[in-house]
Formats: sequence, structure tokens, C-alpha cells
Amino acid sequence: MRKIEKEVADRYFKTRVLLIIVFLAIGFLVSFGVVIFAETIHESGAYIMGMPAHYFMGAQGAVATFIVLLFLNAMINDRVDKKFGIDESRNEQISGGGHEH
Repeated sequence: MRKIEKEVADRYFKTRVLLIIVFLAIGFLVSFGVVIFAETIHESGAYIMGMPAHYFMGAQGAVATFIVLLFLNAMINDRVDKKFGIDESRNEQISGGGHEH
């Protein structure tokens, strides 16, 4: 396994921590935002797929948002890994796991 310079490793981990904070903040806002604004949404009389909007967002919207966030997290983290040279296929080749002896 090749060594990574400290500067690069520090920038990599700062980027990863920032992404974690952003995704957790979005998850928090979606989870509690629906609860905070449920009455306002209910009073607006909005419906989504035949259900009151506040109920749909609490029952389905938050879960769908979390699933989308999981996929976005995976795709963005793969790009960050490649940007900083921490690519799985490259690491296998470097460590000897990617080819036969």
C-alpha cells in the first residue's frame, strides 16, 4: 500500500467530515422539518398522491429522502476518493491484490 502525504490526507478527511456534516444536517432538517411544519402544511390543504401532504412527507417523503441521500453519499464519496487518489481498484493493484502472481 502506498503512503499518502499528510497534507493530502488532511484535506481528504476534512472533505469527508464536511460531507458527513452536510448529509446529517439535511437528514435532520427533513426529519424534524416535517414535524415542525406539519400543521402549516395540513392547513394549506395540499395533497400528494391522494394523501394529505403532511402525512405523506412524514410517512414516505422522509424515507425517500434518506434513500436518495444514501445513493448521493456513495456517489460523491467515490468521486472524492478518486480525486485524492484513494481508489479501490488502484489500491488493489498497488497492494498486489489486483493481479495474479
